[in-house]
Amino acid sequence: MNFNGKTAIVTGAASGMGLLFSQNFARLGGNVVMSDINKGTLDQKADEINAEGEGKAIAAVCDVRDYNQVCRVRDTTVCTFGSIDVMVNFAGGAELRMLNAGGTEFPDTPIEVFDWGIDVNLKGQFYFDHAVLKQMREQKSGVIINIGSITGEEGSKSNVAYSTSKSGVMHGLTKSVAMYGSKYGIRCVCVSPGPVLTRPGMASMKTALGYAAEPQEIIDMILYLISDSARSITGVNFLLDGGRNFLTNKE
Repeated sequence: MNFNGKTAIVTGAASGMGLLFSQNFARLGGNVVMSDINKGTLDQKADEINAEGEGKAIAAVCDVRDYNQVCRVRDTTVCTFGSIDVMVNFAGGAELRMLNAGGTEFPDTPIEVFDWGIDVNLKGQFYFDHAVLKQMREQKSGVIINIGSITGEEGSKSNVAYSTSKSGVMHGLTKSVAMYGSKYGIRCVCVSPGPVLTRPGMASMKTALGYAAEPQEIIDMILYLISDSARSITGVNFLLDGGRNFLTNKE
């Protein structure tokens, strides 16, 4: 694959799969605007990508819960590189884990914890999709990749906002954006991982195949979906879960 001259915005780009995608995209010749709330790490990782000399990276600090900040990332991208060819929404996380708020049942957990989960996991992707569509519509081209989760299919008795958000992204948001974008040559696809070896706890989650995915497997799928080889794919969700969704016993 070759992404010379293409530009991607990537959220959650300071770590995890957001960083891994940014590294891959730049190595394949693309420009990447790395967005994250963690400025120190973000600047460091962008510098490391630029030191390799394949593609170009810039750091754009952003809280995805703030639409004005989202629009600034979009505008910085256009001013720097002239286009937005790809949008990948990696920023997110299960609210109880991210906020260290475990130990209570759903009705007893402060509503502010779930506000955070919905704002980051649903509204953050919604905001970026909305913002970049204005530029993509003008270009009459672009690919948006939303990130779902197996939890959006399974539900969760604890991380209820995460499950609710991912389900909305996987179905309502992705299909709606694809429907709108189609007349402008814009595609929108959702990629929904199951257990992925981004942290130790994932290895113990059951799958039908008996293992959790490597992060690179998810990135490879996304790279294919943003390429011209996938030009007829839009409005669908790809569940990369090793068959976990059809297991009857997941404990």
